[in-house]
Amino acid sequence: MGERKGQNKYYPPDFNPEKHGSLNRYHNSHPLRERARKLSQGILIIRFEMPYNIWCDGCKNHIGMGVRYNAEKKKVGNYYTTPIYRFRMKCHLCVNYIEMQTDPANCDYVIVSGASRKEERWDMEDNEQVLTTEHEKKEKLETDAMFRLEHGEADRSTLKKALPTLSHIQEAQNAWKDDFALNSMLRRHFRLMRTNRE
Repeated sequence: MGERKGQNKYYPPDFNPEKHGSLNRYHNSHPLRERARKLSQGILIIRFEMPYNIWCDGCKNHIGMGVRYNAEKKKVGNYYTTPIYRFRMKCHLCVNYIEMQTDPANCDYVIVSGASRKEERWDMEDNEQVLTTEHEKKEKLETDAMFRLEHGEADRSTLKKALPTLSHIQEAQNAWKDDFALNSMLRRHFRLMRTNRE
């Protein structure tokens, strides 16, 4: 495995560590090679994977989730202390450019231009999923005792409503818990069937 690591580098005879420092400086190249060609403009070329299904505005073709592109990554702002990045990539089916950027507030990606999202989202509240607590609500929970008490009551009532469903799921899981007993019962049944046939 040692031969796969980049430890065995060729050092030219005129290489001087005090003068050059590294092989990259000797060759006048960046460690990221071709990916850093626009680094002076604040753009790094990365491999971007499409986070969801989209429709390209140029050719009207579907681009599936997981398709990878060489994208230009650029920092465009901050959400509190989290950086917001914009990714610019060319559609592989036409000459159209697609621009997306991160949305740290909603833990998602937003299409800026060049495409439209294939809507496959659902409302977490309608789906009875656990909702993320918003920043203002979280601050109020930490500071306001009455709001925290009311919020706790609402949570307890939600739990009471969900308790029959949860107990039903738990019973179903407990019924299948003992795999060995189920397996031996099934094998005993098959043995009896086989002996009755013979």
